[in-house]
Amino acid sequence: MAIGRSLSGVLALLALGLAAGSVGASGAGLADNVVVVANSAAPDSVAIARHYAQVRGVPAANVIELKMPVTETISWKEFVATVWQPLQDELVRKGWIDALAMDLFDAVGRRKYSISGHRIAALVTCRGVPLKVANDPSLYSEFKPYTDSPQFRTNGGAVDSELSLLAQTDYPINAGIPNPFFANLHPTGFAYAQVVKVSRLDGPTADQAFHLVDLAVEAERTGLLGRAYVDIAGPHESGDRWLAATASIVERLGLDLTVTRGPGTLPGSARFDAPALYFGWYAADVNGPFLLPGFRFPPGAVAMHIHSFSAHTLRSSTEGWCGPLIARGATATVGNVEEPYLEYTHRPDLLLDALARGDDLVDAAYFALPLLSWQGIVIGDPLYRPFAMPLADQLSHLSSLPADLAGYAVIQRMNILHLAGKPLDAIAAGRDGMKHAPNLALALALARRLRASGNTDEPVWIVKGAAVSADAATGNWEVLREAASFLAQVKRPAEAIDVYRKLFAIDMIPLPVKSPWLNEARRVALESGDAGQAAEWNEEAARAVEAAPLLKP
Repeated sequence: MAIGRSLSGVLALLALGLAAGSVGASGAGLADNVVVVANSAAPDSVAIARHYAQVRGVPAANVIELKMPVTETISWKEFVATVWQPLQDELVRKGWIDALAMDLFDAVGRRKYSISGHRIAALVTCRGVPLKVANDPSLYSEFKPYTDSPQFRTNGGAVDSELSLLAQTDYPINAGIPNPFFANLHPTGFAYAQVVKVSRLDGPTADQAFHLVDLAVEAERTGLLGRAYVDIAGPHESGDRWLAATASIVERLGLDLTVTRGPGTLPGSARFDAPALYFGWYAADVNGPFLLPGFRFPPGAVAMHIHSFSAHTLRSSTEGWCGPLIARGATATVGNVEEPYLEYTHRPDLLLDALARGDDLVDAAYFALPLLSWQGIVIGDPLYRPFAMPLADQLSHLSSLPADLAGYAVIQRMNILHLAGKPLDAIAAGRDGMKHAPNLALALALARRLRASGNTDEPVWIVKGAAVSADAATGNWEVLREAASFLAQVKRPAEAIDVYRKLFAIDMIPLPVKSPWLNEARRVALESGDAGQAAEWNEEAARAVEAAPLLKP
């Protein structure tokens, strides 16, 4: 699609291209070029917009308040009349979009402009801005070759994805428009001229949307801390390949990693402590460890579950995935408001690869998304950079990091040293880390390396000591179980039984989760000759089996 350019537009594009190209290095100064959009008919929307602007240093004049419907889904007529046209007109009036108005309108009712470019680094839509535009069969027209495929014969899609094309005029609304940033390491000024990158601050409650920027800023202050989980259990080979590539990127970063391959999604009993990164598929609604009582993501967590309708509503904490992930403390996620078809959803490997390079969230999300004017959305602070702080900086300030998370930075350092062929240095880093940032996850990681090196006694006391001092928070349950299992494996059943006792004293653990652990502990007790303890756990396991059908999944 050809567009004209004025000299001032070209200069603006060159400046924006340089700024965008330097995001991986600093991200500084981009706040001046962020535009925040709120629904003036929804007071919470305005509050979220102003809070975001204040926290990120976005000029107050960059906040645009427009009266819109308060429903998540709107018609094309409503979208054009209350969102697209008022917003585009305001962006042109304020000089965000370099354009000249024409007395012409397209088939949908949008004014035609002669557009030369724009200077918007990111457009932020706030909870209250409608989420999706409903398909209108009366507006259907062919857009070849895309509409040759029946699945693309729709003009329904995400509001944010349509707003990505605010700097274009008269584009076809049926099917999708190729995203020039997709998998493009060197986008041209023409790409920057065509696309406005959009991210959303939204969630099941206004409070959750309000605090997304706070979580991002907190994580940037400490650096991303935690583990990574990649759940490869989908119905299509291409999706599994993407997730396998995602796991390879995590390994390169050195983050402690759990990879599961089904069947099904992660069970409630799976290890899931400090999930700073989560990538998985394929289930319609949130399930597994996310539903455990008290579960929360650590600050800065990036979580993505590939599913066709993962964002069909953001008002539910149990329906779909995007809303539930945000409700449980995720800082950033991506999803789809309607069926995108697998090849046109966000690629998890490309998303993580871009974030790992230092890109901010919105740049990474657009690097990972093939189509615009389609179904994909980004939720979170667009300027958020989870990998802005180098690991070396985290390690030099261990004592100032959150006590329950600092140990994961040490584990990352150990993993990197091990990958570099320095296993003894990895052990030394772990020992030093236990002095300054002890936690049970670090103790287990160190103990396993010590055991692999031939050290048999020290791992026992490291794990036992850390297990005794570990708290009962959700997320530590499975790590306590792993600690007990490790002690049993190294032939220290008495110590293992002590840890199992601590684990089973936690009342919050649902019986269906506890049941397999009870059977495991019973076997350890029997093998150690503690028949009384084995009988007690056998009875408790039987009660758990009886109660399980009465519990909701």
